[in-house]
Amino acid sequence: MKVTRAILIAVVLICFAGLGVQAQTKLPLRNVIDTHVEAAWKKNNITPATASSDAEFLRRVHLDLLGVIPTHDDAAAFLDDTAADKREKLINRLLEHPRYGVHQSDVWDMVYFGRNPPGYGTDKREGFQDWLRDQFQKNRPYNEWVKAILQADGNTVEDGAPMFFVQYKSRPEDAAEAITQKFLGVQLQCARCHDHPFKPWTQLDFYGVAAFMARLRVVDVGTKNKVKAYAIGEMNTGDVLFTGPASEQTPGKKGQPVKPKFLNGDALTEPELPKDFEEPRNFASGKMPPKPKFSRKNELANWITDAKNPYFARAAANRIWPQFLGKGVVNPIDNLGKENPPSHPELLDALSAEFVAHNFDLKWLIREILNSKVYQLSSTGSSVDDAHPLWYERGRYRPLSAEELLESWVLAAGYDRVLEVSNQQPKSRFQIRGITWDYIRRFFGRPNDGVGNFQGGMHEHLYLNNGQVHTLISSSSGGLKQVLTDSKDSWEVRVERMYVQVLSRRPTKQESERFVAHLIAPDDPDGRLHDAIWALMTCSEFRFNH
Repeated sequence: MKVTRAILIAVVLICFAGLGVQAQTKLPLRNVIDTHVEAAWKKNNITPATASSDAEFLRRVHLDLLGVIPTHDDAAAFLDDTAADKREKLINRLLEHPRYGVHQSDVWDMVYFGRNPPGYGTDKREGFQDWLRDQFQKNRPYNEWVKAILQADGNTVEDGAPMFFVQYKSRPEDAAEAITQKFLGVQLQCARCHDHPFKPWTQLDFYGVAAFMARLRVVDVGTKNKVKAYAIGEMNTGDVLFTGPASEQTPGKKGQPVKPKFLNGDALTEPELPKDFEEPRNFASGKMPPKPKFSRKNELANWITDAKNPYFARAAANRIWPQFLGKGVVNPIDNLGKENPPSHPELLDALSAEFVAHNFDLKWLIREILNSKVYQLSSTGSSVDDAHPLWYERGRYRPLSAEELLESWVLAAGYDRVLEVSNQQPKSRFQIRGITWDYIRRFFGRPNDGVGNFQGGMHEHLYLNNGQVHTLISSSSGGLKQVLTDSKDSWEVRVERMYVQVLSRRPTKQESERFVAHLIAPDDPDGRLHDAIWALMTCSEFRFNH
């Protein structure tokens, strides 16, 4: 049978069209991110920033993944590297770095507890922080460790996870607010007192969630590793009481028991207790509480972390995205709903769908976000006055957290080398000789005003001028100041080393000339060098992530 040229061309075109569709569905998420964001730029006539410089990217990605600036040697090696794929290689290397789990646990500890969490004993939560660090280091799927937090097995010292519920001791309503916000991206607090005026949530919806926690008790199970330990016990009976709208409250009014109900779903089906069942009034102190015959909290944990849950994956993706891009696709991040639509709907759909498809692999999702062109934009641009640019047209700039600031100061001053030479490693990351962590936390622990705007004030200024940062610079036995003093290199070379170690970039010609002129003056050379290092360690460029 003779095949005409026209038919043959048509068949080939159809085949290529099919291949095009198939390729489109297999685009890496990093490319999908760029496609959706670039489409929004075009639609809204947005001119994005240019790509970030190597130095800008280097500092940003180190702080985002490890919570500390790069070492001098790492920075110099990256800046000198001419390989086309050096950024991707750096991201891969940092994701496997031991500090990755340390920093991510700092970030997520703030999500779950904040600087000043409620509840007795929650300030001593090293067990939770160690446990959380281990989840990141092992790259345990996000849904699995969230389920562990909500199931709360074991004790707070040796197992860590139960500490989340300790802060809501005897307050199931507070726990319901926190759980729906942090894990589902839903704000239910208005429905606590009355049916929500702008959303579909009713008071019974709120108390239906709170009922899952109504039977929880915080139990003192003794001392573990010299730290007070707690466990979460669960009774077999007891319900949260609903007393109606706040406007109808009267003294002594008794409420009606409310049974657990999944948010926007069905009521929980519970098995009947034996007729002769008698429950003790309290759990015995010093002993692990017995398991309940049926666990409401475990049912809630299973439902929340189910891949089919309509809220969980979207809330997770929307919370992870702004950690690196500055603003949620839905903003605020804990207020998902039809009345607060996403800025980039298709982007949020892709992030959440791919997160589920890759079994809630956090490293995979973070790797894709960081390899996107959007993440690697410069932080300069037309919207530099906006802390949260709506269309992601420039890179995120942010102040360093208290943890990031202290540990970056240590590295910039070369104090890590001082500790190594003196063999006096601190017992913890924040027990550094000459540094009072409480001061750092007090002055730098809340750099934002709650909506992302920097709020540094006089307290920061006074500390930077008169605080203990001078202690780090003045140290001998291997610190940056001694290295520069002992060096036989020209002052141009020494100034370059100082810039690379402190700011992760090389100085401009003008900067080099000014610093050299300052440092070669004959009067007080030690003081001049101290001031030069101090000026870089306390400048606004160091205070921020670029």
